[in-house]
Amino acid sequence: MGDLADRVTTKNKGMVSELPLTISAQDGLISQDEFFNKKVASKDLSSYLLLHHGDFAYNKSYSNGYPFGTIKRLEKYPQGVVSSLYIAFKPNSSIISDFMAQYYESNNWHKEIYKCAAEGARNHGLLNVPPSDFFATNLNIPITKSEQLKIGRLLNAVDQTITLHDQKLNLLKLVKQSLLQNMFI
Repeated sequence: MGDLADRVTTKNKGMVSELPLTISAQDGLISQDEFFNKKVASKDLSSYLLLHHGDFAYNKSYSNGYPFGTIKRLEKYPQGVVSSLYIAFKPNSSIISDFMAQYYESNNWHKEIYKCAAEGARNHGLLNVPPSDFFATNLNIPITKSEQLKIGRLLNAVDQTITLHDQKLNLLKLVKQSLLQNMFI
């Protein structure tokens, strides 16, 4: 991992961003206001890590369906800040960012995290994965960037198709609900 990405350690000095983010397994890096309907961050965001569009963050807390936490890329905003409890990084020129985003949507990285993760005694639910161990994990990736690009594009297209079908399904459910309400008047 350390050969493919650089750790983000830049603090939010000077309040470059006032947008605290959280990581949602379903929604990715998302504003705390949108996710929690309020800010849960401290008032002083200067010690938070400053992320820019395309940077990644790893939330080491496990949740239902995500036993080793979740890793997401900042896509919705030009920049934001995350707690320093997260491990933040940006891919370097050795890897295609879209491929990396899709890789971390899979379970392929779990085996490597399992090797170095131990649940902290005082941090129930938070895996004790030091950044040095995280960056020492091995990623099983195609060597050529052209193959990474093709895989990333294909999986992004599948994601877009799924999103469109989900939207269509939700619209059809609304139509059905309306028809059922009008049928029994």
